[in-house]
Amino acid sequence: MPELRSAQWYAGPDRNAYIHRAWMRRGAPNSAFEGRPQIAIANTASDLTPCNSHLDEIAEHVGRGVWEAGGVPLNLPVVSIGETQVRPTAMLWRNMAAMATEEMLRANPVDGVVLLGGCDKTIPSLLMAAASVDLPAVVVPGGPMLTGTFRGVPLGCGTDVWRLSEEVRAGTLSQAAFLDSESSMIRSRGHCNTMGTASTMGLLAEALGTVLPGTAGTPAPDSRLLARSHETGRLIVEMVDAGRRPSRVLTAGSFHNAIVALAALGGSTNAVVHLLAIAGRLGVPLTLADFDRIAADVPLLVDLQPAGKYLMEDLYRAGGLAAVLREVTDLLDPTAIDVTGRPFVESLAEAQIYDSEVIRTRGAPVSPNAGIAVLHGNLAPKGAIIKPAAASPHLLRHRGRAVVFDSVEDFHARIDAPDLEVDADSVLVLRGCGPRGYPGMPEVANMPLPTRLLRQGVRDMVRVCDGRMSGTAYGTVVLHVAPEAAAGGPLDRVRDGDWITLDVEGRSITVDVPDEELAAREPSAALRAAVARPVRGWQKLYVDTVLGADTGADLDFLVGSSGDGVSRESH
Repeated sequence: MPELRSAQWYAGPDRNAYIHRAWMRRGAPNSAFEGRPQIAIANTASDLTPCNSHLDEIAEHVGRGVWEAGGVPLNLPVVSIGETQVRPTAMLWRNMAAMATEEMLRANPVDGVVLLGGCDKTIPSLLMAAASVDLPAVVVPGGPMLTGTFRGVPLGCGTDVWRLSEEVRAGTLSQAAFLDSESSMIRSRGHCNTMGTASTMGLLAEALGTVLPGTAGTPAPDSRLLARSHETGRLIVEMVDAGRRPSRVLTAGSFHNAIVALAALGGSTNAVVHLLAIAGRLGVPLTLADFDRIAADVPLLVDLQPAGKYLMEDLYRAGGLAAVLREVTDLLDPTAIDVTGRPFVESLAEAQIYDSEVIRTRGAPVSPNAGIAVLHGNLAPKGAIIKPAAASPHLLRHRGRAVVFDSVEDFHARIDAPDLEVDADSVLVLRGCGPRGYPGMPEVANMPLPTRLLRQGVRDMVRVCDGRMSGTAYGTVVLHVAPEAAAGGPLDRVRDGDWITLDVEGRSITVDVPDEELAAREPSAALRAAVARPVRGWQKLYVDTVLGADTGADLDFLVGSSGDGVSRESH
């Protein structure tokens, strides 16, 4: 075993080592400080992050495995972000959570870390932190909840909220029935049971190689998750012994595999900003173009909401992530390793599909081309993305007049205004919602449709936004438009009535205005008045330093790994 980092605190007879040991004893045996790896369990459990509220139990089982393998487990509560709870938007706090976790890992006498996350931003923030400090690290995803039903019909978390609320606005579902479904939506502990961001990032963490193979996607209440947590506790001690750090596991090949998995699973568009940010912390070159290039010919194999029919519990019983990726093994990078030190593809060898309705075979996919499509054009010089699997096929090539909203508040105030000039062919444009503009890049891009169009039977329209959309959402939505309007992107100069052309096959999103005219236009005064101008605290630091969505929306001074050393010079 290499010399333990924690020995810098505990080894020796001097006064400082005495203080470190004495304050940490509190019932610990002498052997706790004699060459045993000190393992932090970075725990995002919180009652205000309901999807992660069960992680204390997971931590207990991880700790048992750590003790069994000869390590010392140390519970380390870290910043937790509840997607449904925090305002103004959970994404505002991802970078803060990553920075706080990184600093706590670096500051404390720990040799390795087990990362416990579930809700959308928690796994990305933990992986960003681990990548920056580069201590041996492994993820235990908290897992999806069990499927709830309402009136005999399975409910998809998030997805059915959007669907049912639109039916209320359309007049086809009563408000009373809508509210009655609320108590059926969340059946058990765990995160959303659709292929939203939480499910996506848990599964992609395994595809990246940072999860004990076979763990991601295990439902939160399933006792097998506790057994895997115990095994993970044993594994992290082995990883410390082997010096197996994130910089060895998270390579360009790992990100290649995650992008293949993202497409085959029909995963959330939010994975794009998270994978870019994690790669940025490691110095692994990854761009929007890589998402289009790698995933262009990857088939969608999983029939899950929001792009399909089934839910996460079904995916697990049908064979899980390994069964999906075994169908596309030839598209994976065989050189990428996982936390066990073995090639990731080896973990797929014995996988089988047990329900071919949920997980399709390569020869009978849900869709032959399922990757995130990256668009460019004079409306998005640095790129924008769309999820074709969640869009309406007839809208993937479309031309319509812009109906422009300068803020979320402006949208809500006018979308149902009787004098709003909008029809089914219009393109709804919402700006001022990027990382800097809101701030935090909220999930508002899947704008609710005008009530009068819903009542006419319209259920989808082309929507364009510099913000994000929930991973549980669906629709023909062009999002992550970069540069964002608040950073001077051309979206800030689009006007009502401009013709916008979307061509997903051609990978373009354009406004039919000559470049010279577009550049000469004054930016929207209403937009400028609406964008965020914080004067203190985290929000000011964020707005002053956040990068664009096209590179992961990290803070400029956090890009790149800075290692586990603690010194005044390094900070």
